Amino acid sequence: MTWQQLTDEQQQEVQRQLHIIKRGAADIVPEEALKQKVMKAVVSGIPLKVKLGLDPSAPDIHIGHTVVLQKLRQFQDLGHEVQLIIGDFTGRIGDPTGKSETRKQLSEEDVQRNAQTYQTQLTKILDLSKTTFYYNSAWLGELKFDDVLKLAGKVTVARMLERDDFAKRYAANQPIHVHEFFYPLMQGYDSVSLETDIELGGTDQTFNILMGRTLQGAYEMKEGQVAIMMPLLEGLDGVQKMSKSLRNYIGIDEHSNDIFGKTMSIPDTLMLKYYELTTTLSHTDLQELRQGLEEGTIHPRDAKMKLAKSYVSMYHGAQAADEAEQHFITVFQKKALPGEIEEQLLRVNLLEEGQISIIQLLVALDLQASNGEARRSVEQGAVKINEQKIAAIHAKITPMDGDIVQVGKRKFVRLKLS
Repeated sequence: MTWQQLTDEQQQEVQRQLHIIKRGAADIVPEEALKQKVMKAVVSGIPLKVKLGLDPSAPDIHIGHTVVLQKLRQFQDLGHEVQLIIGDFTGRIGDPTGKSETRKQLSEEDVQRNAQTYQTQLTKILDLSKTTFYYNSAWLGELKFDDVLKLAGKVTVARMLERDDFAKRYAANQPIHVHEFFYPLMQGYDSVSLETDIELGGTDQTFNILMGRTLQGAYEMKEGQVAIMMPLLEGLDGVQKMSKSLRNYIGIDEHSNDIFGKTMSIPDTLMLKYYELTTTLSHTDLQELRQGLEEGTIHPRDAKMKLAKSYVSMYHGAQAADEAEQHFITVFQKKALPGEIEEQLLRVNLLEEGQISIIQLLVALDLQASNGEARRSVEQGAVKINEQKIAAIHAKITPMDGDIVQVGKRKFVRLKLS
């Protein structure tokens, strides 16, 4: 099919779709094949099958994950179908991408529990009527050993060692187990089984995604999938990739006040990138925002407030967004305590002669997850009781009904002795 064979109306529709699909993409391989697939879909009316594989080893979705999820939603809004693969089989191995050592294999129970958490969160972003969930154990678990040998015979060891992480481990004489080579093979075989047209992923998934195209060719599929790689989103520190382990993330299931407050700490230099990759802001509005920031007619704080409110609205609703905005204004801009503070019970039997250590208090009130985390917060000057900073990690507190215990700028509880 050539461009000249399309009507003017069809050409305009193809251009419109390509403009939306290419927005924010870091790389498209091969780009001409994408154009051909979109042309075919527009003319035939048959939607493209767009795949995203999820490794259910870390099911808490944060804003960094939504870069590819928002792109999937754009495909759905254009009329295409999403193939969402829960890697219950590949998840037992674990993706070796970016790892310097073999990953611990997950149990089947772990995988199933994490997969369910994923599905619950994904409903906040994707159109479920245009989403089909798959578990890749459905086909990978059915392969016989001779099928596995044929699959392994499609790719050389030299090709596998082109992966940066494998190459580094090999050069450093660090062990690489044979089963780790099967992760990209299995992810690629997913695309063979589902006859995928387009696969999405972050730039750190380039090798795995291109493997799908390689295997489709090896299995004599006429049209290989197109790989679309999306940029990795820096976290709140402005340097490292957003990650829960680095504590520089915004989780979509976090409390609305936390989402709002964390968003306000995004570096100004990254704000437009966050808008472009993780919101539904139109291209025209994005250009106006960019121009306003450059000319000084829009204050970065105001733009960030709008971004924060947008996130809360997307994941918790419009009312929660209004409340989170008011909370932020009250607590941070007016330097006042919030109007409504959650009451938390403290058991009297935890006290010794009416006192409790500040570390124990923070953990008992669920303000911190561990003694170590509580200790760090005190050392960083982030802990206050009745707006008075607690600076000593060995401090003993005499708690009273109504005391306001605060950690950082977003966590407040009102004490109630029980």
